[in-house]
Amino acid sequence: MSENTWRGFPREDFTFEGHACTLVHPKTPRTGRPWVWRAEFFDAFAQADEAMARAGYFVAYISLSDRYGCPDAVEDMEAFRQTLTARYRLADRPHLFGFSRGGLYAVNYALTYPEHTGKLYLDAPVLDIRSWPGGKGVGTGSPKCWRECLACYGLTEETAKTFDRNPLDRAEELAKANIPVILVAGGADKTVPYAENGLPFAARFRQAGGNIKVIVKPDCDHHPHSLEDPTPIVAFLTKED
Repeated sequence: MSENTWRGFPREDFTFEGHACTLVHPKTPRTGRPWVWRAEFFDAFAQADEAMARAGYFVAYISLSDRYGCPDAVEDMEAFRQTLTARYRLADRPHLFGFSRGGLYAVNYALTYPEHTGKLYLDAPVLDIRSWPGGKGVGTGSPKCWRECLACYGLTEETAKTFDRNPLDRAEELAKANIPVILVAGGADKTVPYAENGLPFAARFRQAGGNIKVIVKPDCDHHPHSLEDPTPIVAFLTKED
Protein backbone atom coordinates (compact mmCIF):
# COMPACT_ATOMS: atom_id res chain seq x y z
CA MET A 1 0.00 0.00 0.00
CA SER A 2 1.29 3.46 -0.86
CA GLU A 3 0.23 6.82 0.48
CA ASN A 4 0.20 10.00 -1.55
CA THR A 5 -2.13 12.90 -2.17
CA TRP A 6 -4.89 13.62 -4.68
CA ARG A 7 -5.79 17.27 -5.25
CA GLY A 8 -4.55 18.04 -1.76
CA PHE A 9 -6.34 15.13 -0.04
CA PRO A 10 -4.68 12.07 1.52
CA ARG A 11 -4.72 9.19 -0.93
CA GLU A 12 -4.10 5.46 -0.54
CA ASP A 13 -3.26 3.20 -3.47
CA PHE A 14 -3.48 -0.55 -2.91
CA THR A 15 -4.31 -3.83 -4.60
CA PHE A 16 -7.46 -5.83 -3.90
CA GLU A 17 -7.74 -9.30 -5.44
CA GLY A 18 -5.35 -8.26 -8.19
CA HIS A 19 -7.10 -4.98 -9.00
CA ALA A 20 -5.54 -1.55 -8.54
CA CYS A 21 -7.56 0.53 -6.08
CA THR A 22 -7.58 4.07 -4.75
CA LEU A 23 -9.18 5.61 -1.70
CA VAL A 24 -9.11 9.37 -1.16
CA HIS A 25 -9.70 10.55 2.39
CA PRO A 26 -11.50 13.83 3.11
CA LYS A 27 -9.71 16.12 5.54
CA THR A 28 -12.77 16.13 7.80
CA PRO A 29 -15.08 13.15 7.18
CA ARG A 30 -18.80 13.69 7.49
CA THR A 31 -20.72 11.93 10.20
CA GLY A 32 -21.33 8.35 9.10
CA ARG A 33 -18.24 8.37 6.85
CA PRO A 34 -20.10 8.57 3.50
CA TRP A 35 -18.31 7.96 0.22
CA VAL A 36 -18.59 8.21 -3.52
CA TRP A 37 -17.44 5.47 -5.84
CA ARG A 38 -16.07 6.34 -9.27
CA ALA A 39 -16.86 3.29 -11.39
CA GLU A 40 -14.45 4.18 -14.20
CA PHE A 41 -11.88 6.77 -15.27
CA PHE A 42 -10.62 7.90 -11.87
CA ASP A 43 -9.46 11.55 -11.90
CA ALA A 44 -10.97 12.31 -15.33
CA PHE A 45 -13.20 15.41 -15.32
CA ALA A 46 -13.26 15.05 -11.54
CA GLN A 47 -14.83 18.35 -10.56
CA ALA A 48 -17.68 16.64 -8.71
CA ASP A 49 -15.37 14.04 -7.10
CA GLU A 50 -13.16 16.81 -5.69
CA ALA A 51 -16.14 18.83 -4.51
CA MET A 52 -17.53 15.78 -2.71
CA ALA A 53 -14.18 15.22 -1.00
CA ARG A 54 -14.30 18.85 0.14
CA ALA A 55 -17.80 18.15 1.46
CA GLY A 56 -16.43 15.36 3.66
CA TYR A 57 -16.90 12.28 1.45
CA PHE A 58 -14.33 9.58 0.79
CA VAL A 59 -13.71 8.87 -2.91
CA ALA A 60 -13.03 5.27 -3.99
CA TYR A 61 -12.08 3.47 -7.18
CA ILE A 62 -11.30 -0.10 -8.22
CA SER A 63 -9.97 -0.80 -11.71
CA LEU A 64 -12.27 -3.27 -13.46
CA SER A 65 -11.68 -1.89 -16.94
CA ASP A 66 -12.72 -3.66 -20.14
CA ARG A 67 -15.46 -5.69 -18.43
CA TYR A 68 -18.36 -3.42 -19.33
CA GLY A 69 -20.31 -3.85 -16.11
CA CYS A 70 -20.93 -7.55 -16.72
CA PRO A 71 -22.25 -9.74 -13.86
CA ASP A 72 -18.79 -10.99 -12.86
CA ALA A 73 -17.52 -7.41 -12.62
CA VAL A 74 -20.50 -6.49 -10.44
CA GLU A 75 -19.63 -9.30 -8.04
CA ASP A 76 -16.05 -8.00 -7.83
CA MET A 77 -17.49 -4.58 -7.07
CA GLU A 78 -19.53 -5.95 -4.19
CA ALA A 79 -16.49 -7.72 -2.72
CA PHE A 80 -14.62 -4.40 -2.88
CA ARG A 81 -17.48 -2.57 -1.16
CA GLN A 82 -17.57 -5.14 1.63
CA THR A 83 -13.84 -4.76 2.18
CA LEU A 84 -13.94 -0.95 2.23
CA THR A 85 -16.86 -0.77 4.63
CA ALA A 86 -15.17 -3.23 7.01
CA ARG A 87 -11.62 -1.89 6.79
CA TYR A 88 -12.39 1.83 6.86
CA ARG A 89 -15.80 1.83 8.58
CA LEU A 90 -17.35 3.54 5.57
CA ALA A 91 -21.09 3.96 5.09
CA ASP A 92 -22.94 0.96 3.74
CA ARG A 93 -24.48 2.77 0.75
CA PRO A 94 -22.06 4.76 -1.42
CA HIS A 95 -23.10 7.09 -4.22
CA LEU A 96 -21.88 5.66 -7.54
CA PHE A 97 -20.44 7.80 -10.33
CA GLY A 98 -20.92 6.28 -13.80
CA PHE A 99 -19.00 8.17 -16.48
CA SER A 100 -19.35 6.91 -20.06
CA ARG A 101 -18.95 3.09 -19.97
CA GLY A 102 -18.88 3.48 -16.19
CA GLY A 103 -22.64 3.88 -16.47
CA LEU A 104 -22.88 0.14 -17.16
CA TYR A 105 -21.00 -0.64 -13.94
CA ALA A 106 -22.86 1.87 -11.79
CA VAL A 107 -26.39 0.98 -12.90
CA ASN A 108 -25.82 -2.76 -13.04
CA TYR A 109 -24.36 -2.68 -9.54
CA ALA A 110 -27.33 -0.65 -8.28
CA LEU A 111 -29.77 -3.10 -9.87
CA THR A 112 -28.01 -6.08 -8.31
CA TYR A 113 -27.37 -4.48 -4.91
CA PRO A 114 -29.95 -1.73 -4.40
CA GLU A 115 -29.65 -2.15 -0.63
CA HIS A 116 -26.00 -1.07 -0.88
CA THR A 117 -26.52 1.86 -3.25
CA GLY A 118 -27.16 5.46 -2.28
CA LYS A 119 -27.61 7.71 -5.32
CA LEU A 120 -26.32 7.54 -8.89
CA TYR A 121 -24.52 10.28 -10.79
CA LEU A 122 -24.47 9.24 -14.45
CA ASP A 123 -22.44 11.34 -16.88
CA ALA A 124 -22.76 10.75 -20.64
CA PRO A 125 -23.47 7.15 -19.59
CA VAL A 126 -23.52 4.04 -21.72
CA LEU A 127 -26.90 2.47 -20.97
CA ASP A 128 -27.28 0.17 -23.99
CA ILE A 129 -24.32 -1.92 -25.16
CA ARG A 130 -25.78 -2.04 -28.66
CA SER A 131 -25.43 1.74 -28.89
CA TRP A 132 -21.85 1.66 -27.55
CA PRO A 133 -19.62 -0.21 -28.06
CA GLY A 134 -21.88 -1.97 -30.57
CA GLY A 135 -22.41 1.05 -32.80
CA LYS A 136 -25.74 -0.43 -33.94
CA GLY A 137 -27.46 2.95 -33.94
CA VAL A 138 -26.24 6.38 -34.94
CA GLY A 139 -23.06 6.34 -32.84
CA THR A 140 -19.54 5.48 -33.96
CA GLY A 141 -19.12 2.36 -31.80
CA SER A 142 -15.85 0.52 -31.23
CA PRO A 143 -15.27 -2.86 -32.93
CA LYS A 144 -12.52 -3.87 -30.50
CA CYS A 145 -14.56 -2.95 -27.42
CA TRP A 146 -17.64 -4.60 -28.92
CA ARG A 147 -15.78 -7.91 -29.25
CA GLU A 148 -14.61 -7.62 -25.63
CA CYS A 149 -18.10 -6.71 -24.46
CA LEU A 150 -19.75 -9.65 -26.24
CA ALA A 151 -17.23 -12.01 -24.65
CA CYS A 152 -17.82 -10.54 -21.17
CA TYR A 153 -21.57 -11.07 -21.45
CA GLY A 154 -21.36 -14.41 -23.25
CA LEU A 155 -23.16 -12.97 -26.27
CA THR A 156 -22.82 -13.28 -30.02
CA GLU A 157 -23.75 -10.77 -32.71
CA GLU A 158 -27.04 -12.62 -33.08
CA THR A 159 -27.96 -13.04 -29.40
CA ALA A 160 -26.97 -9.44 -28.67
CA LYS A 161 -29.91 -8.33 -30.81
CA THR A 162 -32.38 -9.59 -28.20
CA PHE A 163 -30.27 -8.94 -25.08
CA ASP A 164 -32.62 -7.40 -22.50
CA ARG A 165 -30.38 -6.83 -19.47
CA ASN A 166 -29.07 -3.41 -20.43
CA PRO A 167 -29.54 -0.60 -17.90
CA LEU A 168 -31.92 0.98 -20.43
CA ASP A 169 -34.04 -2.18 -20.44
CA ARG A 170 -34.24 -2.11 -16.65
CA ALA A 171 -34.87 1.59 -16.01
CA GLU A 172 -38.29 0.87 -14.52
CA GLU A 173 -36.79 -1.71 -12.16
CA LEU A 174 -34.22 0.80 -10.95
CA ALA A 175 -36.91 3.43 -10.39
CA LYS A 176 -38.88 1.02 -8.24
CA ALA A 177 -35.76 0.49 -6.10
CA ASN A 178 -36.06 4.16 -5.03
CA ILE A 179 -32.51 5.07 -6.04
CA PRO A 180 -32.30 8.77 -7.00
CA VAL A 181 -30.38 9.60 -10.19
CA ILE A 182 -28.75 12.73 -11.56
CA LEU A 183 -27.87 12.47 -15.25
CA VAL A 184 -25.57 14.88 -17.09
CA ALA A 185 -25.09 14.48 -20.84
CA GLY A 186 -24.10 16.23 -24.01
CA GLY A 187 -26.90 16.74 -26.48
CA ALA A 188 -24.44 16.45 -29.39
CA ASP A 189 -22.68 13.29 -28.16
CA LYS A 190 -21.51 11.30 -31.20
CA THR A 191 -19.86 8.49 -29.23
CA VAL A 192 -22.62 7.61 -26.75
CA PRO A 193 -25.65 9.26 -28.35
CA TYR A 194 -27.96 10.84 -25.82
CA ALA A 195 -30.99 9.85 -27.93
CA GLU A 196 -30.06 6.16 -27.55
CA ASN A 197 -28.95 6.20 -23.91
CA GLY A 198 -29.73 8.97 -21.44
CA LEU A 199 -32.88 10.30 -23.07
CA PRO A 200 -34.92 7.06 -23.23
CA PHE A 201 -33.54 5.93 -19.87
CA ALA A 202 -34.66 9.13 -18.16
CA ALA A 203 -38.10 8.92 -19.79
CA ARG A 204 -38.66 5.34 -18.65
CA PHE A 205 -37.24 6.01 -15.20
CA ARG A 206 -39.44 9.07 -14.69
CA GLN A 207 -42.53 7.31 -16.08
CA ALA A 208 -42.02 4.58 -13.49
CA GLY A 209 -42.02 7.16 -10.70
CA GLY A 210 -38.28 7.48 -10.22
CA ASN A 211 -36.53 10.55 -8.82
CA ILE A 212 -34.26 11.84 -11.60
CA LYS A 213 -32.66 15.20 -12.38
CA VAL A 214 -31.39 15.65 -15.96
CA ILE A 215 -28.90 18.29 -17.10
CA VAL A 216 -28.30 18.39 -20.86
CA LYS A 217 -25.48 20.45 -22.38
CA PRO A 218 -27.07 21.05 -25.82
CA ASP A 219 -23.94 21.57 -27.92
CA CYS A 220 -21.59 19.28 -26.00
CA ASP A 221 -20.10 16.12 -27.52
CA HIS A 222 -19.02 13.16 -25.37
CA HIS A 223 -16.27 15.31 -23.85
CA PRO A 224 -15.94 17.28 -21.70
CA HIS A 225 -17.75 15.37 -18.99
CA SER A 226 -19.28 16.87 -15.85
CA LEU A 227 -19.93 20.58 -15.25
CA GLU A 228 -17.40 23.37 -14.84
CA ASP A 229 -19.30 24.26 -11.67
CA PRO A 230 -20.39 20.96 -10.07
CA THR A 231 -22.63 22.65 -7.50
CA PRO A 232 -25.91 21.18 -8.90
CA ILE A 233 -24.41 17.68 -8.79
CA VAL A 234 -23.11 18.06 -5.25
CA ALA A 235 -26.40 19.56 -4.07
CA PHE A 236 -28.34 16.61 -5.46
CA LEU A 237 -26.00 14.03 -3.92
CA THR A 238 -25.73 15.63 -0.50
CA LYS A 239 -29.42 16.47 -0.07
CA GLU A 240 -31.02 14.49 2.71
CA ASP A 241 -34.27 13.02 1.39
